[in-house]
Amino acid sequence: MPAASETTSASPPLSIVVPTYNERDRLPDLVSSVFDAYESAHIDGELIIVDDNSPDGTGAIADDLARRHRITVLHRAGKAGLGTAVIDGFNAANAPIVGVIDADMSHPPPLLPRMLAVMQRSAADIVIGSRYIPGGGTHNWPTGRLAMSRLACFMARGLTPVRDATSGFFLIRRDLARTVRISAGGFKICLELLVRCRPASVVEVPYVFEGRTAGDSKMNMREAMGYLEQLRDLRRFVRAQPPLRQGYRRLTADEIAH
Repeated sequence: MPAASETTSASPPLSIVVPTYNERDRLPDLVSSVFDAYESAHIDGELIIVDDNSPDGTGAIADDLARRHRITVLHRAGKAGLGTAVIDGFNAANAPIVGVIDADMSHPPPLLPRMLAVMQRSAADIVIGSRYIPGGGTHNWPTGRLAMSRLACFMARGLTPVRDATSGFFLIRRDLARTVRISAGGFKICLELLVRCRPASVVEVPYVFEGRTAGDSKMNMREAMGYLEQLRDLRRFVRAQPPLRQGYRRLTADEIAH
């Protein structure tokens, strides 16, 4: 089990997991922005920071932040994959709704309360921040990375109607996330949950992804090959299941603003 430091109080309505590896430059900004978003929406939310023994000292910075905010820090022995980091975070969460956000500020924390509101009023099982529906997009991202991302989403067609199935920015019911055994140790944990959890209701909401300006990208050829293997395993899983009647909606920016 990963070592943990934490603050405790009554159960929060929302727990957001932040997987980290060498993110000391942006983590304080991310934490400040998330808790500002919580405060502005009167949400007593928490963060779960899962650090994979970052050599740059991210774990120590996370511990310091946990003394000032409602944060649980999980210290893992080494890099075991972003997918397993997310699941460890979900298992440590105290809220009925859990989610994921990147530490590098590529996802907009102010959108979190609106995503929670969408989830609560629509009774959705999963709400996904999407770059690839109307109103969504990317900024400051190399053309090659964008092309790879769009190709990865296209390759997931047939497994889910979600247009940004590789999103790293989403909310999910904690009890649903805990019902399945996750096979993917790599990046595409959203796709893994979309398929293996068999959610009855999924909502996609638009956001603009900001390309990282600090730190190093985690995408590499090994991850790309792992994604192909993941797609094969998920297609095999779907073929073995009965048909799924799933509600799916895409909302506009105006619809989630109110």
